[in-house]
Amino acid sequence: MLELIDVSAGYGGSRVLHGVTMRVAPGEIVAVLGRNGAGRSTLARAIMGQLPREGDIRWHGRSLMSLAPHQIARLGIGYVPETRDVFGPLTVEQNLLLGQRAGKARAAGHTPGRTLTIAQAFERFEELALRRDALAASLSGGEHQLLSLCRAMMAGPGLLIVDEPTEGLAPRVVARIGRILTDLRASGVAILLIEQKLSLALSCAQRIAVLGRGALVFEGSPEALAAAPAIRREWLEV
Repeated sequence: MLELIDVSAGYGGSRVLHGVTMRVAPGEIVAVLGRNGAGRSTLARAIMGQLPREGDIRWHGRSLMSLAPHQIARLGIGYVPETRDVFGPLTVEQNLLLGQRAGKARAAGHTPGRTLTIAQAFERFEELALRRDALAASLSGGEHQLLSLCRAMMAGPGLLIVDEPTEGLAPRVVARIGRILTDLRASGVAILLIEQKLSLALSCAQRIAVLGRGALVFEGSPEALAAAPAIRREWLEV
């Protein structure tokens, strides 16, 4: 289980997150919603140790606060950033092999989800199989996102943090990503989904967390959010 306890974080002298407390259990999707600037991506980077933070972040009872990003990843935490960060000069297959090698470097004692072989990855992501030998730089936006997501899955993470996976993508690709995340949850992976599309969050998440000005202003089921128009108007709707 991932636990955030009174977590504050920011950039330089500017604090973005203010005392966030929440959890993500195995086999659960928690969607983090909020307007631009609410602190959603900052939350992901704080968990991954990419910026200074205070409070405590615990994964299966172990504090992550003193660990570097690569050490956190080796504990079985996968991260798909909003920038996707594929390696353009490498082929699709070479990008996936990088994720597979990261999986082989996992820390002792970590119990991940099932790692993927290249053959299994291409069976699961037929779109990528068709572009196996293509340079990542030549892929479409949707293919970039699928490649980034598949690469993170290669190591069999126990927790997957996915930041804005559907931004700028066609509806059919959004639906495809929703199905992938739902299948991962069913296999026992914990998923922290950072998203702007309320429809995707409501369709696949078990719990919703809403950030407003860096603080947690709502946490509950999708049904509870649907029944809270004041929260949606103040913190989500344009």
